[in-house]
Amino acid sequence: MYERDGKMRENARVADVFKAGRGEYQELVDEISALLGAPATLENRDFELIAFAAYDSEGDFDEASLDPVRTRSILTRRSTAAVRKWFEGFGIARATGPVRIPPTPEAGVYRGRICLPVRHRGVVLGYVWLLADEPGPSEAQLSAAMEIAARIGDLLAEEAQAGAEVTRELRAVLTAERGWPQDMAVAELRTALGARGEGLHTVVCVAPWPSADPDDAPSARTIPAATALCTVPWGTTGQSLALLVRLRSADVLTPALTAATRLLREAGVQGTGSAAGVAGSRQGLAELGAAWREAAGAARAVLAEPRLGPIAQWSAIGPYRLLTSLPPQAAHDPAVSALLTPAHRELARTAEVFLDCAGQAGRTAAELGVHRQTLYYRLSRVEQLTGLDLDDGEDRLLLHMALKGARL
Repeated sequence: MYERDGKMRENARVADVFKAGRGEYQELVDEISALLGAPATLENRDFELIAFAAYDSEGDFDEASLDPVRTRSILTRRSTAAVRKWFEGFGIARATGPVRIPPTPEAGVYRGRICLPVRHRGVVLGYVWLLADEPGPSEAQLSAAMEIAARIGDLLAEEAQAGAEVTRELRAVLTAERGWPQDMAVAELRTALGARGEGLHTVVCVAPWPSADPDDAPSARTIPAATALCTVPWGTTGQSLALLVRLRSADVLTPALTAATRLLREAGVQGTGSAAGVAGSRQGLAELGAAWREAAGAARAVLAEPRLGPIAQWSAIGPYRLLTSLPPQAAHDPAVSALLTPAHRELARTAEVFLDCAGQAGRTAAELGVHRQTLYYRLSRVEQLTGLDLDDGEDRLLLHMALKGARL
């Protein structure tokens, strides 16, 4: 009991950290901007936007001050890999003090910058960027700004620890057995998220995901409407990525679809042919396990039937809603096993197209590009191999489900 009470108190502290951190970042960035008299931007170490301040002095803040790199960072909430590589070439990841970067119009950097590395116990956690032409702030001003950057580093470190705990709690919910183990895990997650766990949610699944390390995924903070994310085992050796997304309306899944698009782009950059599934909406976290099964099922359906994707909503995957909820072995009916061997791949495809076309021979022959007599011969071979009668509705149903299930 004492251990559980301690964990509940720790999860409540995690919720408080997230609640306090959002506004405090903005206040600290505003403080640096006012101190140095320059527009400021705070990004994490992966160049994902956390907060920005536009120093509003007469003649200083206008469209010209937003050079293309800064504009893109603010509008898309992150910088490109090329921009990141270019800035890191100035040694900002190793620097312990301000780094001055000259304007380079050919790189889209029209104004000079000062980078303040944000560190905690020697580890770089982010960067404060300032638009500052020569001569820029004095050394005394920069020293004072670095003290504020150190406070940001402390806050980022505390939030990173809290984020790791939320990640752990979310993974526990999605991997727990149904029943009381999952109910207990949901209670822990609800405490950790606090107010962020209330209201409408849905779940996004991206699979496969290239890495088991959540650090290889975008931060949940930088994905609009995201509440938490974690990696979850996929199959016997792979990983998937789960994202909990807040919704304003039960019927509008746009925030989840937008997040899925971004995550697929991230997976594609790392060379993975992934798919995404989106669950139906849920009120609160009580049915989070069921929502995850829907999202994972929709992703499995896309991987089996690419025409459904690359992003599929659970409500739109048709018969795969049933098939993905069945145990994997359920699809392996002995009557169909011979048909599913590599030697009979063309016969299996013929049977599936025939059933997809509602048993209409003319449509099937046209879809396959074969003569009707060829189609009839193939269908007779299918009946011989399976012992099923394609004029019988139940036999057709069994064959159709087995063929679809085999894709999963």
